[in-house]
Amino acid sequence: MFKCPKRPAIVDKKQSNLGFKSVSGGDVVVVAWKFDQEECRKTLCRMVIVDELPFSFVEKEGFRDFMKVAQPYFRIPSCSTVTRDCFDLFNEEKQKLKRSFIETKQRVCITTDTWTSIQRINYMCITSHWIDSEWNMHKRIINFCPIVSHKGEDMANGICRCLREWGINKIFTVTVDNASSNNVTVKELSKQLTKMGTNLMNGNHLHARCMAHIMNLVVQDSLKESSVSIERVRHAVRYVRQSPARLKRFQECFDDEQLNCKKTLCLDVPTRWNSTYLMLRRAVEFESAFSYYASSEIGLRHYLEHSYIEVGIPTGELLSSDWENVKRITKFLEIFYLLTLKISGSRYVTSNIHFLEICVVVVYLKQLIANEDTVLSEIAKKMKEKFDKYWGDPGKMNNIIFISCILDPRYKLESVGYALVKMFGQDLGATIQAEVKKYMTSLFSEYVKSGSKGVVLASSSDCSSLNTSTSELSGSQVSTQNTGLLESLMQDIKKYKSESGGVDTRIELDKYFGEETEDDTKEFDVLLWWKLNSARFPILAEMARDVLAVPVSSVVSECSFSTGGRLLDSFRSSLTPKLVQALVCLQDWLRNEKLKQPVCVEEDLDKIEQLEQDLASDGKDPSASVLHRETFLWYRDDLNQLEVEVKELAKKRDTYKLLSEQREGEAKILRAELDAARKEHADLVSYVKIFEVSENELDMVTNGQNPQVQQKIDRIDQPRVEMDVIKVEAKEWKGKMDRLASEKETARVQLTSAEAQLQATEGEG
Repeated sequence: MFKCPKRPAIVDKKQSNLGFKSVSGGDVVVVAWKFDQEECRKTLCRMVIVDELPFSFVEKEGFRDFMKVAQPYFRIPSCSTVTRDCFDLFNEEKQKLKRSFIETKQRVCITTDTWTSIQRINYMCITSHWIDSEWNMHKRIINFCPIVSHKGEDMANGICRCLREWGINKIFTVTVDNASSNNVTVKELSKQLTKMGTNLMNGNHLHARCMAHIMNLVVQDSLKESSVSIERVRHAVRYVRQSPARLKRFQECFDDEQLNCKKTLCLDVPTRWNSTYLMLRRAVEFESAFSYYASSEIGLRHYLEHSYIEVGIPTGELLSSDWENVKRITKFLEIFYLLTLKISGSRYVTSNIHFLEICVVVVYLKQLIANEDTVLSEIAKKMKEKFDKYWGDPGKMNNIIFISCILDPRYKLESVGYALVKMFGQDLGATIQAEVKKYMTSLFSEYVKSGSKGVVLASSSDCSSLNTSTSELSGSQVSTQNTGLLESLMQDIKKYKSESGGVDTRIELDKYFGEETEDDTKEFDVLLWWKLNSARFPILAEMARDVLAVPVSSVVSECSFSTGGRLLDSFRSSLTPKLVQALVCLQDWLRNEKLKQPVCVEEDLDKIEQLEQDLASDGKDPSASVLHRETFLWYRDDLNQLEVEVKELAKKRDTYKLLSEQREGEAKILRAELDAARKEHADLVSYVKIFEVSENELDMVTNGQNPQVQQKIDRIDQPRVEMDVIKVEAKEWKGKMDRLASEKETARVQLTSAEAQLQATEGEG
């Protein structure tokens, strides 16, 4: 479309243009498009939140130049305006979600955890989980705000304030980790729910323990048995990854050992066993490369011989027996790693397989204990002891983990009963099964009562109004109305029978137990099954919506702290808690499934290598690529570790500098006191010389012939005593000066060493 050559600047912004819009399936359709300043501002606000961009991004020169070309009509808002837009968007989305909670009035499950930011502020995250009327799983962060402390009472008060603010008064479960303060938190929260009259079953199933946290404690104990072999592999991986030159030399060993692999080594976080498993699994794949590297590079053997696992315990050379231990441990940890991945999801149901996964772990540990391999047997025994602490006593287990499995039509009561027998034996297993069925029946009765509450009162009022209206009708109208009254009466009878626990409700539960189980296939969707069968089991379906929404881990709340850590880094530590909550919650609300998919680094590396090959085929130097494979991997995995080391060294440098300044101030004070003492000493010496007594005068005093000299001697005694005292004090001050000088020199050496380490670390980063 050509502009008018005489008046090219005049453009009708209200005029619609043709644009292209992506639709499902990857197709593109032509639509009418019109520039909208407000809509562009909202989209810009969403981009800043979802991509975790700083607010100052809109004032960057590059972004402004891009917008001048992409859309010159867009007036770029300032940093302050974008901040206000974020708050407005937060309030708008919050009101939408809040209306949804109030209108549905359904029960929700929550997970919570606490975190301390770089600002030394205690934050608490609360995430809600529920299944809507269309049987879709949802999770939303509804709170990310400061709390007074990590005490149970303070956390419970914070949760209650959050629930009142959101209009939520029906809580089904609270999933937390095993911190002792969380026990107090759930008890206090149960009391508050009882006061509101919404504490279902007196809160017997309110407290749900995080399975991922328990698995972490169980597995961590097992790793201690083979800590020497793990430490040797960890030190070897760390040595190779400490510089790009070593990593490149190690990758050259792939060709020498004919290893066709594009993967590289990864270093673990010692406190996270799943990262240790990934490190060991990758290292086992490169066992031959490690052997070849150690034989050709003496530096690795020297590093292992002179490094230490603990104080006084050297690491030692990496032996073949260490590789055998690592292989056994890797195979052993695989089942726990896959289990942790399965239970850590938030977009699918996890409670229905919770108990069966526990049973699988028990059976697996029993098999390992009876294994002939003594190493694995000892590891399994220690894990079983830790495991029984949490899941060995059925009285301490939450009944919901059994009921959620029963409400999966693939398993039902028979599968749970069989698993209980495998775990606890025939007699105890049968007893527990009967108690679980009894508890489920009681829970079902609670839903029957809550579903039919107020039916009788509503029916009587309806009948009176209908009687009044029918008195004004005549003829055929009365006949038609009587038919409607009969249907209404039959519905009221059914509801009354449901309220009193009549035959219909009992048949509904018995009918579910009596039907055959569904085939256990990978394509089976438990939520879809209940959606299609909710008409046959209306009350049981309502209970299933709450039970199947229970999360078995608090990983979702912990993941939000990763977002908080990125927002509150050392460059943006001035963000207020209110703004942090808005950013964290909005990001969780705005991100869809596509954005939440994890980035596959290996696929990215394949694309980068393909790009380098394309550049080489075009006659360009592939070494000019912005990101080489080994450099990318090295920086990707070590950046966080380097940042931590830089922060620690900077803290040490500041501490030594402060200590040096303090010593310097004390030295100045003592130096002034010493000068004053020396001056006073000199004055006393001169004063004493005035009253010096010769030997002749002293003899005369002895003979009693010169009383004036005696007076002279008496006058000099007192200054001499004072001079002796000052000499002693001056000697003490000189000792203090020597000690301060020594401490100052030590602080100066430590400061110089810290600055050198800091410069070296920043150079590597």
